[in-house]
Amino acid sequence: MSKASWYKSTMNNLMERITTNPEQCGGRPCIRGMRIRVIDVLDLFAAGLSASQILEEMPDLEMDDLKAALQYAARKL
Repeated sequence: MSKASWYKSTMNNLMERITTNPEQCGGRPCIRGMRIRVIDVLDLFAAGLSASQILEEMPDLEMDDLKAALQYAARKL
């Protein structure tokens, strides 16, 4: 697998962690169907928390969830 193919595959896998359900959190993007919104994760990063601090604060999350939230934000920009 080429490096470009691996990167694309990895990014697509991360984006599968972002879910949207009109009946949950007002239809806002969430992490893996949980009631943890992408914006909540981004706000914690913006407040200066590190990835490890966010994972401590929200133990249901995994490192790939944080990467997915950042990737989601990057794609929306």
